[in-house]
Amino acid sequence: MTYHSIFRPDLFAGQTYIVTGGGTGIGRAVAHELASLGAHVVLAARTEANLARVAAEIAATGGSASYVVANIREEEQVAALFDHVLAERGQLHGLVNNAGGQFLSPAEMISLKGWRAVVETNLTGTFLMCREAFNRHMGAHGGAIVNMLIEMWRGFPGMAHSAAARAGIENLTKTLAVEWARAGVRVNAVAPGLISSSGLERYPEAVRPMIEQNVRDIPLKRMGTEAEVSAAIVFLLSPAAAFITGESIRIDGGGSLWRKTWEVPEHGKGPAGYEGFSD
Repeated sequence: MTYHSIFRPDLFAGQTYIVTGGGTGIGRAVAHELASLGAHVVLAARTEANLARVAAEIAATGGSASYVVANIREEEQVAALFDHVLAERGQLHGLVNNAGGQFLSPAEMISLKGWRAVVETNLTGTFLMCREAFNRHMGAHGGAIVNMLIEMWRGFPGMAHSAAARAGIENLTKTLAVEWARAGVRVNAVAPGLISSSGLERYPEAVRPMIEQNVRDIPLKRMGTEAEVSAAIVFLLSPAAAFITGESIRIDGGGSLWRKTWEVPEHGKGPAGYEGFSD
């Protein structure tokens, strides 16, 4: 399996990047793409088996990757992650805060435990990773951070906890972009819409009709791909985005623009999806 990036070879040669949630889905695609462009990628997540598998995949294609098992909700584990990265690599050029999680539920049925789990993973975990990256290395050396949002611009019925947390991340992104500009640190975010990713497999079968309807409601009439999200993240990490900070890129096929006030007919003319992997 080889990853074919849209960017030039060796774009990140000799550089080190952390990708949280790097063992599955979008995080896995980002890790493969960065490694294919010459970076050493440090994968971080809670499940070692997934991390080991992705690190082995990258090694098999000639890339460079390592991993650290860590729960980004735990301050001590975040600190230990950076201890490891800086001891082993001595540098950090970029951070992709991809890790997160949520579950479907009407707001009135979300328990305090469930609320805290989602908000602490998404919002608090992102904050801890950003803060540690800045204090431990980027404050003195600069760098680039990309945070993960969702398509939550009109609220997100069924995921009040995640939408609230991601809205907090968007504001955090803008705040840190201003505060940390003095150190040469850029902070941006991406907001994927409905993406064909392994994350969809965790939703129950009863949700499938809703997903199918959501696809029909997207102006480009399809789901996005993991590679399309990864490419946007890599762009924001790259020198091409050197004058971009505090921004959130929507990767949603126009889904966040359409409020069902205009019928978009079935047209079959949306651009074909870009796939980064090939056997």
